[in-house]
Amino acid sequence: MPSWKKEFVPEMVLIPEGAFLMGSEDGPDNEKPVHQVWVDSFLIGKFPVTNAEYGVFVDETGAPEPPFWREPMFSHPDQPVVGASWHDAIVYCDWLSRRVGKGFRLPTEAERERAARGQSEGEKYPWGDEPPWERSYPGYDLETGGPQRVGLNESNGFGLYDMSEGVHEWCSDFYDPGYYRNSPERNPKGPPSGQRRVSRGGSWRHHIKFSRCAARSSLNPSFRYADYGFRMAVSL
Repeated sequence: MPSWKKEFVPEMVLIPEGAFLMGSEDGPDNEKPVHQVWVDSFLIGKFPVTNAEYGVFVDETGAPEPPFWREPMFSHPDQPVVGASWHDAIVYCDWLSRRVGKGFRLPTEAERERAARGQSEGEKYPWGDEPPWERSYPGYDLETGGPQRVGLNESNGFGLYDMSEGVHEWCSDFYDPGYYRNSPERNPKGPPSGQRRVSRGGSWRHHIKFSRCAARSSLNPSFRYADYGFRMAVSL
């Protein structure tokens, strides 16, 4: 594992190379067909990028503060940053890459699903098939009015936190609802063009709909919402 000694650099976890079954036959059409995908080894953030980490970027570069930055329900240093568009996330990754000399980027949709599954095949959630609303997890408490601090819930099989709750996380791919019908078996990176970008994972607002490992969502890459954040990856 690389050794980065900057406190503002997110802790990264190694995801080993391997094949997995991507998609779900029980989900909507955009998750079908289930197909085998090979993903090379990569690093991914143990947590989504936090306010504390993003704040260093804002202070050093003079970048605009995201929407909701100073609102009490979104401003704890250990909460995931929200209100960052896909373009904001790319600028942050590029800045941190230059800052520490490593190639930070957003994960592909395939990498994000591989990481979320945590070495479990065929289960709906990172922890198994039990629905989140039947579990006592802080990240699923809709009365909080905002995302919980990162790392409060149990990790998955890869040691990753908040993969199905907290905030929707941007991926690098353009979104195509029919992409699985033609996607390559090895390291798919999404279609070459499109209008929307993929996001993965559940959020404090929409956990029931989007917390399954295979669930796909998308958004205009310029939008900035209170339940959208991101997590970084690094190629090896």
